[in-house]
Amino acid sequence: MDSVIQERINVWVNGNYDVESKNTIATLQQTNPEELADSFYRNLEFGTGGLRGLMGVGTNRVNKYTIGMATQGFANYLKKTYGKEEVKLAIAHDSRNNSRFFAETTANVFAANGFKVYLFEALRPTPELSFAIRHLGCKAGVVCTASHNPKEYNGYKAYWDDGGQLVPPHDKNVIAEVESIKDVNEVQWEGGAANITIIGKELDDAYLNMVKGLSVYPDVIAKQHNLKIVYTPIHGTGIMLVPEVLNRFGFTNVTVVDEQATPNGNFPTVVYPNPEESETMSIGLQKAKSLDADILLGTDPDADRVGIGVKNHKGEWVLMNGNQTAVLAFAYMIEARKAKGIARSNDMVITTVVTTEMINRVAEQNEVGCYNVLTGFKWIAEKIKELEGKENYIIGGEESFGLMIGNQIRDKDAVSAVALMCEMAAYEKNLGKTLFDKMIELYIQYGFYYESLISITKKGMNGQKEIADMMEGYRNNPPQQINQSAVVTLLDYALQMGKNLQTGETWTIQLPKSNVLQFITADGSKISARPSGTEPKIKFYFSVNTTLANKEEFDTKQLILEQRIQGIISSMNLK
Repeated sequence: MDSVIQERINVWVNGNYDVESKNTIATLQQTNPEELADSFYRNLEFGTGGLRGLMGVGTNRVNKYTIGMATQGFANYLKKTYGKEEVKLAIAHDSRNNSRFFAETTANVFAANGFKVYLFEALRPTPELSFAIRHLGCKAGVVCTASHNPKEYNGYKAYWDDGGQLVPPHDKNVIAEVESIKDVNEVQWEGGAANITIIGKELDDAYLNMVKGLSVYPDVIAKQHNLKIVYTPIHGTGIMLVPEVLNRFGFTNVTVVDEQATPNGNFPTVVYPNPEESETMSIGLQKAKSLDADILLGTDPDADRVGIGVKNHKGEWVLMNGNQTAVLAFAYMIEARKAKGIARSNDMVITTVVTTEMINRVAEQNEVGCYNVLTGFKWIAEKIKELEGKENYIIGGEESFGLMIGNQIRDKDAVSAVALMCEMAAYEKNLGKTLFDKMIELYIQYGFYYESLISITKKGMNGQKEIADMMEGYRNNPPQQINQSAVVTLLDYALQMGKNLQTGETWTIQLPKSNVLQFITADGSKISARPSGTEPKIKFYFSVNTTLANKEEFDTKQLILEQRIQGIISSMNLK
């Protein structure tokens, strides 16, 4: 075994670690040395969003020690930043195995460092943690979750005082402090119990009241209160608040999918607890069909992502993708505010560089400001903070099934998104239409934008290198043509440079550096390549568009766009 790996193992075997961990190492040495090597070949990286990884023993796993050392590093940075000023933190967790233990570990370490800690009494949606930070006047916060990852994963998202995840300079500074913790004995594990306050219902009520305040058409809900809603929390935290928020909005016909209602970190009915996956939504879809429902909604384990299902123009049930959901939500918030007379001249929305540009068209035609930021809601939160007092934020979102409505939270929020999606469905039903009918109307009005996404997974020690090599290949030798259409524009966000490949003209991209490449072709197609920040994957985003004259040509035009995307995938050898 590699000497560096063996040295790390020896530290655990001989150091101040619990007997169970040492016994597990001994077993792995005998039965699975490859797994042991993978568990110790590096230190689990505390990235700009925090920690995420497989649970288990070792420096490259999520466990009490990696969580504790990360928390101590974060605590050290907070001390340097705030000195003797009082520091308050909020801590939450999802339904995953060990999440409560990791949240309590985090709370204990912060409390032992002399901070005042608010710890939720039980599992709660991630967006409520973002809300709690602002509501309680905290300097920071943590939620123990791995979002939509498989059951073997857990993690730790770190937040700043605005309720958004860490952005520069705090992200890099915290990483430096975490990396400087070399020994578990540097962690203050206990001694601060008196600094921990348990919170629960009072925060729930404040948060639910905030979400209720987002409703634009309560009068329409009153007319359509019997809208048939099917909801699945996919064994996650959504069960804590989603049924109640729907009740407070005035919906009276809500069916929760029993098989997926109980929080369970093993996610027994799904492979991936992710509403982006059609398999994950299949039980809910069956329920929606059997009840002849109006809308199906599913949230991931920490209830920050939402997926929806509706009947299409042929009466068939379909799952909407994240771009479609975002377009519906953005258009509703912009149009409804106008119709209600509550729109402001400085209203603005925020989307991300890999999300459909149809959102930009909706904003443009309605004379609403629209900002494009890097992928991740922390950048949306940062943009809101930058423009606070100058422009009025309404809604933000991105293609990965995430929406952030209103400015009182600063992370994606599936609880409010479920409520607003149901309000939108009620609004359309009141006009004798479905959300799918509305989607087609929007395509006719703003252009028919069609998107798709594929992820290529590269696991193990070599995975990251393979992904890096792929990106370098595209960066150094960008394709001249994609699907027989010339590449006219190259956008390299790592170099912060755009280039017109026909004229040679270059310009600076006014965003932080990020490892994203985009190719825009002569026919208006946009292809984005981006390694995932949380998983061993590289993601390719495809966006194509055309015009749609009327509802009757929808099927024909959609087939053309689907074939165009398949042509792009084939020409880039991504199958």
